Amino acid sequence: MARPTLEVADIFRRYGAAYRDDTGRGLSTAQWRVMTAIETCRTAALGGHVEQCDACGQQRIAYNSCANRHCPKCQSLARAAWVEQRTAEVLDCEYFHVVFTVPQAIAEIAAQNKAVVYGILFRATADTLRTIAADPRHLGAEIGFFAVLHTWGQTLVHHPHLHCVVPGGGLSPDGTQWVACRPGFFLPVRVLSRLFRRLFLQSLHDAYTTGTLCLVGTLETLQDPQAWAAHLAPVRQTEWVVYAKRPFAGPQQVLDYVGRYTHRVAISNHRLLDIEGDHVRFQYTDYRAQHQPKTMTLTAAEFIRRFLLHVLPAGFHRIRSYGFLGNRHRAAKLARCRQLLGTTTAITLPADAGPTPDSRDRTETLTGISLRVCPACHHGHMIVIEHLRPVRLVSSAIPDTS
Repeated sequence: MARPTLEVADIFRRYGAAYRDDTGRGLSTAQWRVMTAIETCRTAALGGHVEQCDACGQQRIAYNSCANRHCPKCQSLARAAWVEQRTAEVLDCEYFHVVFTVPQAIAEIAAQNKAVVYGILFRATADTLRTIAADPRHLGAEIGFFAVLHTWGQTLVHHPHLHCVVPGGGLSPDGTQWVACRPGFFLPVRVLSRLFRRLFLQSLHDAYTTGTLCLVGTLETLQDPQAWAAHLAPVRQTEWVVYAKRPFAGPQQVLDYVGRYTHRVAISNHRLLDIEGDHVRFQYTDYRAQHQPKTMTLTAAEFIRRFLLHVLPAGFHRIRSYGFLGNRHRAAKLARCRQLLGTTTAITLPADAGPTPDSRDRTETLTGISLRVCPACHHGHMIVIEHLRPVRLVSSAIPDTS
């Protein structure tokens, strides 16, 4: 894929200072940090090194990456490393993709209470899947799965939802059998939807009654219990969106899919088209119109505002594993699953020759792209001849918002 001509970093560098001035203390510390990281990513501000070809003398400056998980340029290596770690966990069975979405009325509350509401979303989803799967009327087994939080729609609006990747079966209660799903069918989505709605709303109401939720600005009226009850009344009656996509074609498709979904950010640089007259134009897919590709134009300030909606709280884990894929008993239970499935060995990647502390070696191992071969002569190797120090402290741009 060709390198994009326009990047989110370009928009932030051009309009970020004015946006900070206009927004002031409306930005959280996490949002300030993300803006600064993206603006300085792979620039002299973060330092780097100078490389020279040992054959033709071609020189190249390589600046350091910000490594921020919200940066569109810093996810490829993290994605490849995560997929490599997950490869050995793939089972030789059918896999399903299940998506849990909250209504817009809940998304509005989540925007002001990200850590609390996103945490509820994870717990309600996990409890729903495990409870229905354990029910003998449906599967009667302990399942394992991982869930990935996405908070955006195609037009960058706030749209929290979880993508869950689930093997099509699980361990019997006594651990002596592998209980497989019916071919092409995981669990009834209507049953999942209604339990998910009940568990989520109960946890959300508990957070409200204990004063855990912050309700300010447009949501300030919800501090009144009657207004709160009225706000949630419609969502208690509507069907919440839970849907299962068709099964994956096989283990390799699972890995390919995981690689695309786990480390996404709100918008990739490749979707950006141009900036003209302080407006940003980008591509999106209209899922309500037979997945037609369309374009949207936003002011630069509105684009930045929407992008920053999806900055996660510091330390919040957006990928989590449950059931027999949970960290505590993962190795033992996966071994048992393989034994019952008749596959005693895990899918593995070629072993590394040894430790690879250099990021260039790691990049080549995981992506197959060599950063050592000279881009000019294609014969020599790029050798580091000078290290460049950062030109300024990045943290100095972050205000004290305490």
